[in-house]
Amino acid sequence: MVDRADINSVLMQLREVREQVKATQPSIEHIQEDRLANEVAQVTKTSKNFPDIPADPNVPNFQSMFANAINNVNAKQRHAGELRERFEKGDPQIDLPEVMIAAQKASVSFQAMTEVRNKLVEAYKDIMNMPV
Repeated sequence: MVDRADINSVLMQLREVREQVKATQPSIEHIQEDRLANEVAQVTKTSKNFPDIPADPNVPNFQSMFANAINNVNAKQRHAGELRERFEKGDPQIDLPEVMIAAQKASVSFQAMTEVRNKLVEAYKDIMNMPV
């Protein structure tokens, strides 16, 4: 059986190493949040170039759908970050599997959003290259 003090010392050492790495490199989550903020700014800037089209109540607004999707991804990343911080601080109510699952959900949602953006950019390029 492993002694509890040994586990705590290992966890403390891991936290110290993580803090050292975090101090020297920007956080991946902060980089992803910056990317999402840039994407939202670009979509907003581009949408201002087009006139308002009367809304059909049966057709969802693409801009609001895309903004909601980005906000959901951002919320998942923030939630995963909060869980990670609480776990690192030793909160007994937070389990490692819960933290890892939240981190994976955030990662998968960000990757899906990135793929959607890539498809939109690809479609935009195809439309721009069409002969008139």
